[in-house]
Amino acid sequence: MPNIAFPKEENTAEKRCSLLPINVKAYKSMGAEVLVEAGLGNHLFISDEEYKAHGATIVENRTELLNKADLVLTLHRLPKRDLPHLANESPILISFLDPFNEYQYVGELCDLGITGISMEMIPRISRCQKMDALSSQASLAGYVMVMKAVNHLQGVLPMMMTPSGTLKPAKVFVIGAGVAGLQAIATAKRLGASVTAFDTRSVVAEQVQSLGAKFLEIDLGETGETQQGYAQALTPAQLEKQQKEQAKCIIESDIVITTAQLFGRKPPLLIDADVVSQMKPGSVIVDMAAQNGGNVAGSEGGKTVEKNGVTIIGTGDWAAGVAIHASQMYANNLFNLVSEFWDKERNLFDININDEIQSGCVITHQKEVVNKTIKEYYASFDQLNKTAGAA
Repeated sequence: MPNIAFPKEENTAEKRCSLLPINVKAYKSMGAEVLVEAGLGNHLFISDEEYKAHGATIVENRTELLNKADLVLTLHRLPKRDLPHLANESPILISFLDPFNEYQYVGELCDLGITGISMEMIPRISRCQKMDALSSQASLAGYVMVMKAVNHLQGVLPMMMTPSGTLKPAKVFVIGAGVAGLQAIATAKRLGASVTAFDTRSVVAEQVQSLGAKFLEIDLGETGETQQGYAQALTPAQLEKQQKEQAKCIIESDIVITTAQLFGRKPPLLIDADVVSQMKPGSVIVDMAAQNGGNVAGSEGGKTVEKNGVTIIGTGDWAAGVAIHASQMYANNLFNLVSEFWDKERNLFDININDEIQSGCVITHQKEVVNKTIKEYYASFDQLNKTAGAA
């Protein structure tokens, strides 16, 4: 019987986890044994006894847990020091791996013969919707970012007509109408704000308007989106025009939320220091990309700062702000991925890198980088280093 192991997240500030008690029976029904590191659900007030009552085996020693594992399912990638403890033949590790930025870590997976599956590389196709963890967490992030902004705004969002006078609705501007942006728009509208949004992909205008928000029209010429549904990178001229055209809307807004991220690349700077300085004191900006470089001049990853009376929130780990629901969605994403490729006859997770899903998310297998996108990226990275070294 194969062992699927769920170790605790090493980051003590992380409240999410990769398994809820309700998921245990689903894994066991496939024919797997579920091993849970003691304390996995402590941050969510889920006791070891609850996992045990649903059929999980609680393992106190982390090294012992990893030694027994055929599959290891986590939220964040395992620390490097844990990898050598995956002692079973051809172990499989499934988590957010950040392969574009974790060159050495991916190399370690290859050296140890670990098959690494990256949850952020799940293709954005209809077949994958139920396992798309990037989208599930981004949706919750959009909600949390609005709530954080509201907590820092010294006013209310909805219009209020009272005997003491009429309060105008707060103006909210959302840049980027992907999964997170659309949820931010919907949340702000539900709270009664006047919402405007912009995205370089004009095709999403209808989605923005269907939520009751206005779509800011900026003619940037040819833009579009990738096959995965992400926005294409803009040219410097297009980015300059976007910054100029949206500046007025930003300056007039009470809350601005930026969600522009380019997968595998540094996020674009959308709001410069001059525009921030012209915003009303007391305004709030939430920069979703702060931890990866930021969309806003002056934002700091992991922090909330104030510039000229404007609060800029860049705390990150947005979905962790609603940890129980984030864990529920992520745990279901993991199960849907595992069950999709579970071979019932052989009772194992079947690796098939020619499958349209696995070709996108399997990064390493049989001591090689097998993902085409990552392999090409690393090749260009190596060439760049060689060129720099020669110079």
